[in-house]
Amino acid sequence: MFSGKISKVLKTLKSPRIIISFITLLVLAAIIYLSRHELLRAWELLGTANVGLLALLLPAQIIVYYAGGEMIFSYLRDRKLIKHVSRLEQVRIALELNLVNHIFPSGGVSGISYTTWRMSKLGVSSARSTFAQLLRYVTGFLSMLAMMIVAVVFLAVDGRINRYIVASSFLVVVVVLSLTFAIIYMFSSRHRMHKAARRIARGLNAITKCVTFGMQRQLVQAEQMDTFFSDMHDDFSELMQDKRLIVKPFLWGIVYASFDILMFMLAFWSLGASVNPAVLLIGYIAAGFAGIIIFTPGGAGVYETIMILFLSMTGTPPDIAIAGIILTRVILLMGTIILGYIFYQHALIKYGKPHRDS
Repeated sequence: MFSGKISKVLKTLKSPRIIISFITLLVLAAIIYLSRHELLRAWELLGTANVGLLALLLPAQIIVYYAGGEMIFSYLRDRKLIKHVSRLEQVRIALELNLVNHIFPSGGVSGISYTTWRMSKLGVSSARSTFAQLLRYVTGFLSMLAMMIVAVVFLAVDGRINRYIVASSFLVVVVVLSLTFAIIYMFSSRHRMHKAARRIARGLNAITKCVTFGMQRQLVQAEQMDTFFSDMHDDFSELMQDKRLIVKPFLWGIVYASFDILMFMLAFWSLGASVNPAVLLIGYIAAGFAGIIIFTPGGAGVYETIMILFLSMTGTPPDIAIAGIILTRVILLMGTIILGYIFYQHALIKYGKPHRDS
C-alpha cells in the first residue's frame, strides 16, 4: 500500500507537466533574483511616484497584449481559419506568449513555438500558425518603421534631431527593409522554400545528433519539414493575391506600439518628468530589435540599457532615464509574470505538455 503510494507520487513527479512547471518556476526565480537591485530601486521610486498614473499602466498593458493578439487573430479570422476564439481567450494567449518570451532566452523563438502548440488546440495547423506569427512580426516592424519616420520628421521640424537619432533610424530602416525583402524573396518561390526546408531539417538533425552524442540522430524528417514550408508558401501566395489581409495586422501593430510607448510615458509622468515621445519611440524601436537579436530572457538587461543610453544621449537626464525605464520595465515584468503564469499553468493543465500531440 505504502510503496504503491510512493510509486504514484514518483510517477506524478515525472510527469512532463510537473517538470515543465518546476523548470518555469526556477527560471522565474532566477530572473527575479538577477533583477533584485532593480526591484529594490523601483520600490524606492514608488514612494515618489504618482500611484494614480502608475495604475493606468495595467489597462494600457492589457490593450498592448490584446493588440498583439489581434495582429495574429485578425489575419486568421479574415482567412476564416478560426471563428470561435473569444476576445478573452485572445488576451489569455497573448499573456501566455509574453510570459514564455520573457522567461526563456530565445529571441522570440520560444514564443513562436509555444503559440504554434497553443493554436493547434484551436484547430490551426502548425504551418498556418507559424505564418500568422511571422506576418505579425513583419507587419509589426513595418508599423514601427512608419511611426519612426513620422517621429524623425517631427524632430527635424522641431530642430532637435541629432546624429544618434539619424544613425539609429537609418539602421532600423535598413534592418526592417532587409528582413522584409528577404522573407518575400524566400516565400515567393516554392523551390527556394523547398531548399530552405531541407537545409533546416539537416541542420536541426545535425544539432540533435551532436547534443545527444549520437543517441538520437533525427529530430525532424525532411519530408515533414518540406510539407510544413509548402503550406506556408501557399499561405504567402494567397496573401499576395489579397494584400488587404495585411491591413488589419499593420493597424493593430500601430496600436500595439503606441500603447507600449504610452506606458513608458505614464511612468515618466508619474515621476514628475517629461520625455519627448518621438525620442522615446526611436529608442524603443532600437531596444526592441536588440531584444530580438540578443538571447536573454525577455531581452532583460539589454533592453533597459539601450533605452537608457539612447535617452541619455538625446538629452534626457541620466537619472530620469534610469528611473522611468526601470520603473516601467519592473511593473510590466511583474504584470506579465503574475497574469501570464496563471494562464500558462491553466493551459498546461487543460492541454498537457506542449508538442506532445501537435
